[in-house]
Amino acid sequence: MAGNDDFDQILSTTLKNYVPKLADNVFTARPLFYALTNGQTIRRISGGAKIVVPIIYGTNSTAASYSGDETLSTTAQTGITAAEYDWKQYAATVTITGIEEAKNNGEAEIIDLLEGKVMQTEETIIQNMNEMFWADGTGNSNKDWIGLDLIVGKPNTALGGIDPTDSGNSWWASSEKDMDGALTVKQMGTTYNDVSVGNDQPTIVIGTQALYESYEALLEPNLRYTDTRVADAGFQNLLFKGAPVTFDGDVTAGEIFFLNTKYLRLVAHTETWFQTTPFVRPTNQDARYAQILCYGELTCSNRARQGYIHSAT
Repeated sequence: MAGNDDFDQILSTTLKNYVPKLADNVFTARPLFYALTNGQTIRRISGGAKIVVPIIYGTNSTAASYSGDETLSTTAQTGITAAEYDWKQYAATVTITGIEEAKNNGEAEIIDLLEGKVMQTEETIIQNMNEMFWADGTGNSNKDWIGLDLIVGKPNTALGGIDPTDSGNSWWASSEKDMDGALTVKQMGTTYNDVSVGNDQPTIVIGTQALYESYEALLEPNLRYTDTRVADAGFQNLLFKGAPVTFDGDVTAGEIFFLNTKYLRLVAHTETWFQTTPFVRPTNQDARYAQILCYGELTCSNRARQGYIHSAT
C-alpha cells in the first residue's frame, strides 16, 4: 500500500486548520456573499426539523390613544407567522492519491500538496455556491440551496411554506419591474422606493456587468461616488441613493437586484459548517479522502423589502 499511514493525522489536522481561512475566502469572494456576511453574523442554530424564521406582516390593532378609565382593547392579534425552510447540505471532497503521496513523500511536501488541493477546492466552492445562490434552488434535483431567483425573481412563487398568491398573503411577494428597454435612473429610483419604508432601504444593488456599465454611463463624472467599505473589499461600485451598486457574473442577463440584507440570512448548522471529516483510505482505492461539509440554507424574512428589474439593457 502506497504512502504512510502516519500522514492521516497530519492531513486531517492541517485541513482543519486551513478551513477557517477557506470559509473566509469563500464569503468575501463575491459581492452577494460579502453583502450577506459583512457586518452581520451568519445565523447559527443547533438543529430542528426545520429552519423557522419568524415574520411580522401586520400591525397591532389595539395600539391607540385613550382617555381616563376608558376600556382598553384586548383583541387577540394576528400579524405574526413563520416561514419554514428545509435544511440543505453541501460538501466538497479533498482527495490525495497514493501516487501523489509517494511523489510528495515527507511531511512538508505533503502539507504543500494539501494546500494546493485546498486552494483548488476553495475556488470550486466559490464558483458553485455563487451560481447556486443566484438560482432558484431547483438545481441538482432540488437539492441546491435556495437562491435569489426564487426569493426575489419569482415573487408569486411559494417560499418558506407561504404562498403569496393565497388570499391575504400579498405581503409575501417581492417587487418586480419589466423594464423592456434601456435602464433608467428613474426606474431604478421607483424600484428602490417601492421596497423601502422610511429608513429601511436596500443595502446593496447587484446586477450584470452590462447594467452596471449602463448605470455608470448615466452618471455625471463628478457624481460617481463609491462606498468605501465595498471598495476596500475589492469590488467596483457606485452609489445609488446611498446603496452601493456593483455587478456579478452569475446574475441573469437584463436583471438588477435591490436587496435589503437585513432580511436575508444565511443559516448555518452549529456543528456542521465547513466541518472537516478525517482523511480515510477506502479498502478498494489507492487514495485518501476527506470531506468539507455544510448544513444550512439561505432564508428570507421579508420579501417585500426585496426587488428587481428585468429585461433591461
